[in-house]
Order: sequence, then C-alpha cells, then structure tokens
Amino acid sequence: MKKATVRTVETPHGEGRLHTRRATSPIATLLLSHGAGGGIESRDLWALADALPAQGVSVVLFEQPWRVAGRKVATAPPTLDAALTCAADVMRVRTPLVVGGRSAGARSAARTAKALGATGCLALSFPLHQPGRTEATRLPELRGAGLPTLVVQGERDPMGRPEEFPGDLDLVVIPGADHGLRVPARGEISQDEAMGIVVESTLEWLVREVVGNPRTG
Repeated sequence: MKKATVRTVETPHGEGRLHTRRATSPIATLLLSHGAGGGIESRDLWALADALPAQGVSVVLFEQPWRVAGRKVATAPPTLDAALTCAADVMRVRTPLVVGGRSAGARSAARTAKALGATGCLALSFPLHQPGRTEATRLPELRGAGLPTLVVQGERDPMGRPEEFPGDLDLVVIPGADHGLRVPARGEISQDEAMGIVVESTLEWLVREVVGNPRTG
C-alpha cells in the first residue's frame, strides 16, 4: 500500500486525523470514517484505501477525535458529525466527493454528505438497528442522505441483514459476512474474495453513479 499522508484536523471535540492516499490522476475522492468500536484499521476501509488509488480514486480515512485520544467508546453522534464536517472542510477536493464510512461512520456520512457538497454516500455495514431487534429504526437516516447511496452489507449482519433493506436501495451483499464483513474460514468465499467484492462493487458504483453522472449532488 502506498504510504499515507497524515494530517491533523482541529475539531470542537479534539484533534482528528486525515490519512490520505492520493490517486495520480484522480477521478473522484472518497472520504471515509470508521465505526464506534474500532478505527481506520478495519478490513474494509483498508481494502478500499489499498486498491482504489491505483484505479483513480483518492481515499481519505478520517480518524475521529475519540479514537485519536485513545478512548475505547465513541462519543455522541452529533460530535462525530461535527468532526467529520471539520475534516471535509480542510480538504481541497477538485473531483467529485463521496462521503462514507462503516457502521457509525456510515450513519454519520448519511447525515452529513449532502451538506458537505458530496455527490454520493457509501454505507459499509449500515446498522439499521441494535442486534436482536428487527425494526429498521435508522432507515430514515439512510434515506435522508438524499444522494446516490451504495450499501455494502454482510449476509449475516445482526444489525441489519440484507433482506431487511428496501428493494429499491443500491445494495451489495457479502456472502456469509458479519457486521465486520468477516467471513467464516470455511465459508462460501475467502476473506480476500470478500474484500475484493467490496472494492470492485464500490469502484463500479463510483464510475456509474458519481463520475458518470455529474448532475448529482
């Protein structure tokens, strides 16, 4: 993986960090934030940051202030949104911007993408509800993005199985995967294949819905 450029971002809730991997001739920029239980080292974020720059998509991973400070639990949703907004504000983007993330980061992206001038939203492992519940209580949040949105969901995600999402959403299913998009050792596909699906489906959607549709946003 190409070494990232790291930049500190001042936010109302402490210092965040932008980890940027630039494409040589970018056609789009993807700003991604992590979930509430982990950081930018999650397998899906790393897979995208590793593969997409070579395909013309710059990838920027935003490390939330709570994570930079060494806390184990994320702060309240409004603080995540405020920090993500600060991160987007310091970026100099001359290409279509897509805002996304995984889990809590996907929620934050859906809430802020349009206000940040994005042309699309990428939702990795979107948590429709708490584990053990079936009400899609956060669906309005996802719909509220108001932009072309791609949802990438594990087949066995306890926070929202693919069949719980409305059929009109742009949805990619990772066979056998859980909320962390981890697949069983003897599952239908390998972990590398699972991440390949994440990368390839994201790139195809970016080219089709964002780069190829400049009227969005």
